Amino acid sequence: MGPQVIRVPHLGSLIGSLRVLLLHTPSWGLAADVCCPQTQKSLSRTQGLCVPPFSAEPAQAPSPRPGCYLGDQLVSRTLVGTCSASHPIQGPCSPAVGGLGRPPGLLPALGPAYKTTLCVPTDPGPLPTPRATMAELPVSETPRDPALCSGRFTISTLLGGDEPPPPAAYDNSHPSHLTHGSTFYMRTFGYNTIDVVPAYEHYANSTLPGEPRKVRPTLADLHSFLKQEGSHLHALAFDSRPNREMTDGLVEDETGTNGEKNPEEPVRFGWVKGVMIRCMLNIWGVILYLRLPWITAQAGIVLTWIIILLSVMVTSITGLSISAISTNGKVKSGGTYFLISRSLGPELGGSIGLIFAFANAVGVAMHTVGFAETVRDLLQEYGSPIVDPTNDIRIIGVVTVTVLLAISLAGMEWESKAQVLFFLVIMVSFANYLVGTLIPPSEDKASKGFFSYRGDIFVQNLVPDWRGMDGSFFGMFSIFFPSATGILAGANISGDLKDPAVAIPKGTLMAIFWTTVSYLAISATIGACVVRDASGVLNDTVTPGSGACEGLACGYGWNFTECTQHHSCRYGLINYYQTMSMVSGFAPLITAGIFGATLSSALACLVSAAKVFQCLCLDQLYPLIGFFGKGYGKNKEPVRSYLLAYAIAVAFIIIAELNTIAPIISNFFLCSYALINFSCFHASITNSPGWRPSFRYYSKWAALFGAVISVVIMFLLTWWAALIAIGVVLFLLLYVIYKKPEVNWGSSVQAGSYNLALSYSVGLNEVEDHIKNYRPQCLVLTGPPNFRPALVDFVGTFTRNLSLMICGHVLIGPRKQRMPELQLIANGHTRWLNKRKIKAFYSDVIAEDLRSGVQILMQAAGIGRMKPNILVVGFKKNWQSAHPATVEDYIGILHDAFDFNYGVCVMRMREGLNISKVMQAHINPVFDPAEDGKEASTGRVRSSVSGTLDPEALVREEQASTIFQSEQGKKTIDIYWLFDDGGLTLLIPYLLGRKKRWSKCKIRVFVGGQINRMDQERKAIISLLSKFRLGFHEVHVSLLSKFRLGFHEVHVLPDINQKPRAEHTKRFEDMIAPFRLNDGFKDEATVTEMRQDCPWKISDEEINKNRIKP
Repeated sequence: MGPQVIRVPHLGSLIGSLRVLLLHTPSWGLAADVCCPQTQKSLSRTQGLCVPPFSAEPAQAPSPRPGCYLGDQLVSRTLVGTCSASHPIQGPCSPAVGGLGRPPGLLPALGPAYKTTLCVPTDPGPLPTPRATMAELPVSETPRDPALCSGRFTISTLLGGDEPPPPAAYDNSHPSHLTHGSTFYMRTFGYNTIDVVPAYEHYANSTLPGEPRKVRPTLADLHSFLKQEGSHLHALAFDSRPNREMTDGLVEDETGTNGEKNPEEPVRFGWVKGVMIRCMLNIWGVILYLRLPWITAQAGIVLTWIIILLSVMVTSITGLSISAISTNGKVKSGGTYFLISRSLGPELGGSIGLIFAFANAVGVAMHTVGFAETVRDLLQEYGSPIVDPTNDIRIIGVVTVTVLLAISLAGMEWESKAQVLFFLVIMVSFANYLVGTLIPPSEDKASKGFFSYRGDIFVQNLVPDWRGMDGSFFGMFSIFFPSATGILAGANISGDLKDPAVAIPKGTLMAIFWTTVSYLAISATIGACVVRDASGVLNDTVTPGSGACEGLACGYGWNFTECTQHHSCRYGLINYYQTMSMVSGFAPLITAGIFGATLSSALACLVSAAKVFQCLCLDQLYPLIGFFGKGYGKNKEPVRSYLLAYAIAVAFIIIAELNTIAPIISNFFLCSYALINFSCFHASITNSPGWRPSFRYYSKWAALFGAVISVVIMFLLTWWAALIAIGVVLFLLLYVIYKKPEVNWGSSVQAGSYNLALSYSVGLNEVEDHIKNYRPQCLVLTGPPNFRPALVDFVGTFTRNLSLMICGHVLIGPRKQRMPELQLIANGHTRWLNKRKIKAFYSDVIAEDLRSGVQILMQAAGIGRMKPNILVVGFKKNWQSAHPATVEDYIGILHDAFDFNYGVCVMRMREGLNISKVMQAHINPVFDPAEDGKEASTGRVRSSVSGTLDPEALVREEQASTIFQSEQGKKTIDIYWLFDDGGLTLLIPYLLGRKKRWSKCKIRVFVGGQINRMDQERKAIISLLSKFRLGFHEVHVSLLSKFRLGFHEVHVLPDINQKPRAEHTKRFEDMIAPFRLNDGFKDEATVTEMRQDCPWKISDEEINKNRIKP
């Protein structure tokens, strides 16, 4: 076989950064303790490469040069050790001459933790010339000996780990230091690259609090991985990431990076043991044994089947919805709570999680009380009560739930074994019942109404025979439906399943199917064997055909006419709850089945309550519950949650009344079913690309029907319990909405909000702007919003719940340098706005200068009709001392705003708007801040803040930063409406006055006028303002006269057109002196040159023109 060629992208980069190509041969053994004596200590520290000769005989020198490589330099040719168990390597050699060595084709040394390396051939050919996009590396022929080498060639990738990354550069004298703790090896598609293979974790964003996300290398990592300076290649260090962030293909041993043993693998269950059996046990209960025969007698076999199928329809639709949700991504622990919260968000998910955990805890009490009642009846039957009927239930119930708690605390493995035992007991009881129906009846059984399979009995029991207060279809339905619940038992331990996405759909649907078959079979078989009424008296026999006997039993030699007419029959299908025990071949096995059904359901509820509540605690949606979220052991068992569920169960067991507990429990479960179905429906109609369940056998309309019918059934069962359940859900929902927890689960509610926003935004484009719908949509040049909080608060006051507000930030500098900063600060500023309760957007751009950045913002900010139309800037307080170029940019921004058809608002405060100096003083009060707001370059340490910043001034600025967050009181807003500016000057104060903080302020308008036209001016202004409907309190048209016209007060300012005083003119000229060219007596060439040097300065001619008033 000829030489093989491996194509490797960017081969020069690979050699410079990785210095090794792995030729992986799966069947090759690892050589032990191969080292270079001259550099042994250095190799153990720097991960040098030991290349042993590939040869079966040590004396034979191979064509590739063996030796020890540091980086790409051969430093020694002396090898000590073995290449395999049967091929020792040892031989002296002289040190190699420095220079670029041949690329060794072997796995890098794995460091002190492994002390092994791989013996592979190296290629004696010359190093190929690197290409820009593709390079060819000749590889020598694989060895002929199959015992030494077989398999295919692949290439490994070297990535950074927990420890600091390698130095930014290396050369022959300073090799890179790559330790095992700082690197790991990932197999890719036949070439070396720092990019990673596709992994699920790179696309998921569902980590728990405190759990790190797996990340792929950023584009910056890929760009800066290598750079070339002179003749050396320098490997740049990219971000260090924890080893657990990239685990695919990771080579590990039994110890972690710190020498600690990895934790024992937790117990995981498949779909049969983890879901199907668990759901079947939770669905089966006391109703199956004690109430299903009675329901069959009341409703008849046909309506009983309808009741069963209607109940199963609800649970099946819910099961399909669960299957769709659980296959739409990775399912973690938390079960029902996890599915709903990650679908509908924390608001509904948190409320359902809390009440579902509580309902399961109370469900433990309900099933335990059912078990205790059965034991009490047995004790009373045999004349051995403990105390009295009520206290017997309490004692038996508390002891039983304590045993169940011990089983749960022993771990999921023991709990699963107990469930399997209960399942076998129930299966035996079913077999015992079916065998009993085939056995010919004894006289005792016949007296109680059992006659084995009879066609006429089956026909008679097909139709209903309603009796008692609950004798109706919906009465029977309300009693039976709780026996169909329990389908969420498997999903509630989703964190303990091997593959929840497969186990939950398969196990849940199979459990629904088999339990439905069992319900239908028992209803049909018992309805074909037992008559409705029987006396149980052995003397009630009659000769068949006697005319004095009525009923089907007469044909079989039994006369139950008397007890039937007087409604005093104690036995029969409609009177005796223990009919299944009577029919069975061995009655104690049915009792054992009742014990197995009740205890398994109680155990499943106990585990579900603890698991769901633990996940809820870890999400920290509600206060004071995080204590119960701590997990213990390899399965992170929620011991504290178990104890809490145990306490709740004991509290309800003390009630000792099953009929009081059951209605609320059923409604809480139905509420969960409704929300699960609604979750599936809502996720489907939002058309989110993220909704891609692998389970396809669901319908969004069926899910909606399931949600509606679940709510209807809640009110049919117990209307007052339904109101309690809905009230609790609403209370918890409003609490989470009020608290706004910082979680982001990609819920369908978010997808729906996006759809609505997109739909309305697109719809706005079809509507032309109208003056009635004008809204001030502000682009506020805040820079970092937390630097100018007063400006943000002021604009946020009149735009809140009314119009758009965008905080613009221009980062000045080269794009590549500022891009990392841009990515880091955006989310932080948005969180600051949310924390300050400002309803605004944050938008940032990178530009070479401020004016260019603002131009970009004004052109690109917003979408469709939701675009800014007002530019809000702070007054440049230091315009006299600032560099003239910055002043020119500031004025230019105002002109640009008018060019882009923006309104302009300039805000000024006496204390200033920028509090960056105050923030810096708080962060590091012992350094002098520089005048531009940055730290002084000297870093001079002082004992207190003084010098450039006065402490009192800092206090005043800090107080001014929150001035617009407090009540403004009875103050006055003065408006100088001197010129017609489009009405914005009047609109903003009016909008402020509508807010609660500003509602007590009066608004006054100052306008210009002439003294000889006072009446006309006054009437015109009042008439105009009345058309604006702005509700101003005072309109000052003159300081000389006052006129009371309704709620307006009119004053006139007649000196608006008078020239300013001389001292004011002198002050103005002194202020603009630094900005004048003073070109009055200079030639044109000199003036032109001056304009080029100082384009922001004004000429004398322009000043003279502005002095002339029309």
